[in-house]
Parts: sequence; C-alpha cells; structure tokens
Amino acid sequence: MNTRILGIAATATALMTSAALAAPLGPLVTAPELDAALQSDDAPLVLDIRGEAYEEGHIEGAVSAPYGLFRGPADNPGQIVPVDQLETTYESLGLEPGEPVVIVTQGATDTEFGAAARVYWTLKSSGFTELSILNGGAQAWANAGLPVSTEAVDPQPTDLSISWDDTWTADTEEVTAVVEGTGDAVLVDSRPEDFFLGKKAHGAAEKPGTLPGAVNYPYTRFFQSGATAIGQVTDATELRDALGLSGEEEVVSFCNTGHWAATNWFALSELAQLEDVKLYPGSMVEYSKTGGEMANAPGLIRNLLNQFMGNNG
Repeated sequence: MNTRILGIAATATALMTSAALAAPLGPLVTAPELDAALQSDDAPLVLDIRGEAYEEGHIEGAVSAPYGLFRGPADNPGQIVPVDQLETTYESLGLEPGEPVVIVTQGATDTEFGAAARVYWTLKSSGFTELSILNGGAQAWANAGLPVSTEAVDPQPTDLSISWDDTWTADTEEVTAVVEGTGDAVLVDSRPEDFFLGKKAHGAAEKPGTLPGAVNYPYTRFFQSGATAIGQVTDATELRDALGLSGEEEVVSFCNTGHWAATNWFALSELAQLEDVKLYPGSMVEYSKTGGEMANAPGLIRNLLNQFMGNNG
C-alpha cells in the first residue's frame, strides 16, 4: 500500500474516532467510555455526588455535588426540592441544560445506584437532555486503573431559568386516585420484599405496608448477585410481562423515599425505554402520612413486635 493510501486511511480512522467520541453518550457509560469522552472536544461535565469522598480522590475535572442537594427534609427525604432552590444549585455547579452531564457515585453497593438515578431523574425533569450515569461509579473508574485527582474544582457559575417537567413525576394526588380506583396506572413497589410485606418500614414512615394493588419488583433484580453496576435491560417484553403490563399502561415506581424507585424508573424508562414511566418521589414515607388505604399493613401488636425486633427499616 502506498503512502498516499496510508495517509487517506489514517485520516479516515481519525475522523471516525473523532465522530465516535463526539457522539452523545447513552444513559449508561463505562469507565473507559467516559475516559474517552473526557478527551473529546465535547467533554461532559462530571457530577460527583459522593460528598466527603470527593476530597479523597475524584475524576479529574469533576464537580462535587453531594446527593443531599437533591433530597428533601428528614421527615420526607423523597420530596422534590423546590425549583428555585434547584436552579440556584445548578447555577452554583456550573450546569447548563444543553451540555452533557455524567453522574458519578461511589459504586460500593447496589443501593448507591439509586442516588445516581435520582439525580438523573431530577436533572431530566429540570430540562437537561444529555445525561449519563457512570455504571459502577468511582469504584469502576478505579478498578479500570484510571487516574484520580485530589484537586477540587471551583465551577464557573451559570445563569439559568429552570422549570419542572412533570412527565416523569407522579404525585400523592395521582397515586391516591389510582388506589381509590379513579386513576389508572400500574404501581410498582421497588423495595425488598420485607418492606412490601409490611415487616419493615422506613423510620420516617407513619406505618409499614404498601400501596393496594402494587406489584413488588425489587430494584435488586436489575443487579447480578454482588454486583454494583446495573445490568443492561435487553428484553423489554419479558420485563413488561413480569410487571403485568398488557398494553400501554402508565407505570408508577415507588419505594420508601424515591431512592430505590429511581433505579427501577431508570431501568424501565431509560434502558427498557418503556413509555409513561413515572417516579413517585415522596413514596411510602409521604403516602403513609395521608391516612390513605394501605395493603400489608400489620396490626398494632404485630407492628410493635416488628419494631422491637429491629424491623423498622
């Protein structure tokens, strides 16, 4: 092969590589994919939501955005943060809705994925369009042998005007309507079975139990045993069958505080790409305080025994 052909081939390869790096990232990225994206001209902003662990070492250029910034008060942790407060937070983090963002948590346990998914859902509902989660978190980055930095990033503030899109949000009024039979949706309880059966409850919940008619599909089903990276959802039909979906029903994912449920929402909406999937952010902590009908709620004596045995979540 002559030098002219070699030159053309090298140029073509470079162009294809550049195009691949510039292509939008999907909802999930691996550590090597993120590393490559960070070296492209359209590098994403990395949002590190781990809190204090950020100071011990993080992806170079990552901005610290502790998970608590996206959570409600102690008596209702799943409550949506007021839009004006979110707007101020986004501005201080240097976020722009049109720019790509990759969310990073520690990745030490499967439950941590819910934090990344909840932040993803919050940003998407706020108008952000190019969002990704680093699958396996900072632990996957370290396991891949990629470098970390201890130099804190001071982001350049932005000036935003944010509004909330409730396309992916179910509120207590909507959930109550489904429970009372005046609304139509499939309710998916994303919690481990003991919570669904009323054997455990979150400390801020009024009482144990679940929503009447709910299907229990624990978030852990999206993870292989011992894995902290979520698995790819490759069979949407099988998933629909498991949830009892027969048509184009709306799906509402809930848990205790909209954390585990965010994992299910992400898997159903962003990976399986099912239509009309919503997250109930306040979940059972919020609903249990309404006095609304509940299923699997233990009697007074059984509830006291559960609490005495430490089964209060």
